[in-house]
Amino acid sequence: MSLAKSIVLIDISADSVAGAYAHYKESEMPTLLYARRLPIELHDGEPHETSMLRTFSTLGNTLIREGAPTLARSTGSGSADAILVSVDAPWQETKVRTESFEQKSDFIFTKKMVATVFEKTSVAPLGNVLADESIIGTILNGYETREPYGKKVHRASVIILTSLIKQKVSDGIVTVAKSLFHTKNIFSIAGSSLRYQAVRRMFPHERDALILDAMRSLISVALVRKNLLVAVAEVSDAVVGGVDSASSPQDDLQIKKIMDEFAELAKQYPLPRTIFLLSQGRDHSLLEEAFKTPKLGVLWLSDNPPKVVSVLASHITGFVRQITTEPPDLPLLLMALYWQHRP
Repeated sequence: MSLAKSIVLIDISADSVAGAYAHYKESEMPTLLYARRLPIELHDGEPHETSMLRTFSTLGNTLIREGAPTLARSTGSGSADAILVSVDAPWQETKVRTESFEQKSDFIFTKKMVATVFEKTSVAPLGNVLADESIIGTILNGYETREPYGKKVHRASVIILTSLIKQKVSDGIVTVAKSLFHTKNIFSIAGSSLRYQAVRRMFPHERDALILDAMRSLISVALVRKNLLVAVAEVSDAVVGGVDSASSPQDDLQIKKIMDEFAELAKQYPLPRTIFLLSQGRDHSLLEEAFKTPKLGVLWLSDNPPKVVSVLASHITGFVRQITTEPPDLPLLLMALYWQHRP
C-alpha cells in the first residue's frame, strides 16, 4: 500500500454483526484500533434480514460515536477511506470455477484477455449480486505461475473464486452503510471466500490442505492441492451447538455431515493430511476428536489421523496488530489481513 488508509470492517453473520476500524501504512503491520460485536436480536414476526440490518445500524452508530474518536486520536482523522463488508450464511454463496485459454499457436497471456472473459462470464443468478471475483490461481502450460502476465504460452487457465450475496440483503447493507459513513467506497465479499484467502496468506507453504470453516452456521470445506483451490463445498444446516453445552445428538449429526462431505471429496481427490480448522469455543475439541475416529482413517487410507491445525486469533498476531480493549475477534482479524493483500 502506497498511502496510509483507514478501513471500516463489517462482519455480518446469522447471529451477530461486528465492526472495526483498521489502519494501514506502507511497510507496517495493519492495526486494529477499535472493535465491537453486537448480537442480532430477533423480533417476533420480523424477517431475519430486517433484524440484521437494524443491528448493523446500531453497530454503525457505535462505531461513529466511540470508534471514530479512537481512530482520530491515533491517525489524526476519524474518517474512513473505504468499507469492507463480509457477509455469511444465510445470505451468501461461494463458488469456484476455472476459465481456460488456448490457441493454435503460442500467444502472450495478458490482463486484457482475462478481463474480457470476466465480462462474458460474470453473471449472477437472479436475486443475487456478484459481490466479488478473485483470481486465486493461474496455470500456464500446466504449471502454477504467480506472475503470469506478459508470458508466451500455448495454454493457460485461471481459477476464480466468486462471492454471491442476496440482492435484497446487499441493497440493504449498502443503504445502511451510506447513511452512516461519508465514504462511498463499499466492498462486499462472502465470508467463506474472504477467510479462505486470508488463511492461505497465513500458511503459504502448506501446498496441500483442507480448510474447514466452521465459524458460522453454514460450514464450508475448501480443498487445496498443489497450492491451488480445486473444490469448495458448503455443508447445509451444519450448525455446531453452543459453547458451553456437552456433545449432543445434533452435534453428532452435524459432524456426520462434515465427514460425508470429506467422503465426497475423497471420491475425486486424494485428501491432504493437513486440516486447517476455523471454529469457535468448544467446536475445536468436538471436531478434533471426530477427526481421530478410526473410521475416518479410511478416507486417508491410513490408521493415523490427519494433522489438525486450529487457526486461532493468536496466529494472526504476526500479521495484524490489535490495540483495542476488546478480546481478539478472529473474523475481524482475518478481514484485516485479507484487506492488506486484497487483489
